[in-house]
Order: sequence, then C-alpha cells, then structure tokens
Amino acid sequence: MSLRSGVGTVEAVLFDLDDVLVPFHTPRAWQWAWKPQGPLLGERRVRSAVRRSLKAWDHRRWLGVTGKGPAPDLAALTEHLGATLATIAGHPLPPDETAAVVRRMLRPAGEVERYPDVGPLLERLRAQSVKVGVVTPLPAESAIWLLKRGGFSPALLVGSGDGPTPPVPDRAAFRAATAALGPEPRTTAFVGDLFWSDVRAAARAGLVPVLLDRHDAWPNVQGGRVPTLGEFEAALAAGPLPSDAEPGGSDPGPDGLPGRREQEHL
Repeated sequence: MSLRSGVGTVEAVLFDLDDVLVPFHTPRAWQWAWKPQGPLLGERRVRSAVRRSLKAWDHRRWLGVTGKGPAPDLAALTEHLGATLATIAGHPLPPDETAAVVRRMLRPAGEVERYPDVGPLLERLRAQSVKVGVVTPLPAESAIWLLKRGGFSPALLVGSGDGPTPPVPDRAAFRAATAALGPEPRTTAFVGDLFWSDVRAAARAGLVPVLLDRHDAWPNVQGGRVPTLGEFEAALAAGPLPSDAEPGGSDPGPDGLPGRREQEHL
C-alpha cells in the first residue's frame, strides 16, 4: 500500500530526528543541559533564541548544499549548538562550560519529552504499509539514544552524521537513505523542520518534502508547511510544490543565502 500525494504515490517516509520525531531544542532540554539547578530560563527567550539560531544553521547548511561553503560536519554541528547556547545566554560562555552543555544536549537525561502527534502518524503509516526511516546530522550514538528515550526503535535510523556517507543535507545522504528503505526518491517523502537545508535540499534530491514548523520559524511560507504531524497527509495531498522549491529551481541570492521571495514561498 502507499499514500497519495499531489505528485504521485508515496511508499516511504524519511523523518529528520531532532524537533521532528523527538523534542530537542526545547526550553526544558536547554534548562537541563545548562542550568539544571536553576535559575529558571525564560521560555519565551529560549524559543526566540532557538528560532534565530535555527535560521542561521539552515543558512550555514544551505551554503554547503550549493557549494558556496564547506559541507557541515559534526564540528560544525557542535559549533552551532554552542552558538545557540550563547544566544540563549546573551553572551559567549567559557569554552569548557560550552563543551559540557553541548555534551549534555547530545545525550540528554532527565524527564523524557515526547510529541503527541508522532505515535499516531507512525501507526497510520504502519497500517498502510508505508516504510519509515530516520536521518539526522547528529552522531549515531546520540541519535540512537534519542530514539530509545523517545520510545522508538533504533532500527529506524538509516543515516547519521558519522555514517559511511556524508550527512544530510548532502544529496548522497538522501539517496543512500532512500536506497536503504527500498522505494525510489520520487516515491519517498521527507519531513524536516528547516526550510532550505531540509525541505529544499530534499526536493533537490528528488524527494517529496514536507516542512514541519514546530518552532514557528517560517511563518511566511505559504504552502507545504504544517505545524504538527497531524496535518502530514493533508500536506501530501495538497499538490506539487511551487517550482522554486523543486529540483532545478532558482538559486539563493547573491550573498549565497535564500532571497526574500524564496523565503516566503515553499
């Protein structure tokens, strides 16, 4: 069996891990990683800092996709998490403290956070015999830890930041992940939370992308954006994406970053 989308059938779904299947950049997670004994971090401040940091990380990864910058690796991911911490704190922290917080973010403990919309969607996909896999730029050890703590099988992981192929959003990573699941890229959907380096990169690799915007980081995106996984099937059925988000669409602006028009339309 398969799902129907506006561009054909979907036989498999690839999910990004952090902030898609498993909560990651949440006020509670950053509280535990940085200030487990207090003082209490302002939730509004943390969410605003995370949105800004995710946009910067999205731009950084997109430069790698387009060849306008180095491909992001685990060192770049660690740098991104450190920069997020500095944004939350309002100033850079000592290197030793930053490294300790990043380690705790990559291997969280404490109370487990879960998204209520994940389990029902996975059940619906299972009932329709749609194959499911997970890709992430996180190291495999962290990804497996997060999957287990989220109540998911580690066997879902088909691509990580330290695997044999380059990590997502590299085109080879998307192709390797779809090959691991079986269906062709054109019959595989990808659900990510970053506009350019998740959604656009997946489209360039030939997959059917859906933007899951849990952080409300992309409010101007007019199509293909959903706030929860409860709207996943509706997003698939809505129809093909506008041409500027499909493979072979327009390039970023002259500074190497997405232009305003492209930021507002998926």
